[in-house]
This record gives sequence, structure tokens and C-alpha cells, in this order.
Amino acid sequence: MATVLFESCDGKRRITVEAPNGAALADLCDDHEAPIPFSCRSASCATCHIEVLEGQDQLLPPEDEELDVLDAISSQAPRYRLACCAKAKPGPAKIHVKAQNEY
Repeated sequence: MATVLFESCDGKRRITVEAPNGAALADLCDDHEAPIPFSCRSASCATCHIEVLEGQDQLLPPEDEELDVLDAISSQAPRYRLACCAKAKPGPAKIHVKAQNEY
């Protein structure tokens, strides 16, 4: 099981949660009120833009629609992702993400 640390863009709010195998970061954010903002939830607005500070290789690779949005906002995977799209790989991991937009 992965451990995910969510951090607000100003660093003042942090929440650590246990993620079941293959958990979607968006679901974890909803279930634990993580300090990551959301709007569309469909890889079109980039409100949930995050920087992956640790554990980039513990997330499943981004799909084309996420890559298109990241390219449009000049952020490169794997360091930057969209929380609405990112999912943890099965197995033990430590993942630390930080919001790039205010909550």
C-alpha cells in the first residue's frame, strides 16, 4: 500500500493518507479532504495541477489527455501531474505531492 502526502501550495496544510493499490489521487483527495483544488475533474482545466516531490516512479504513467494539458501549461511529466488523472501503482510506495494552485 502506498502512503501519499498531500501538501497545499503554500505548504501550510499537509495530509498523509494510506492509498490502496492503484488508488486515484482524486478519490484520495475527496475521501480525506486533501488540500488539492479541483474543478473539472476531466483533464481540461489544470486546477488540480500538482508537483510530485517524491515518488514520481510510483505513479502510473500519464495518458495522452493529461499530457496534452500539461504541455499547454508548460509542465512536464513525471515531475508535474494532474491529480484528477494520477493513480498510484500497486505496491508499497511513498508519494509526496504539492498543489500548484491555491485551494
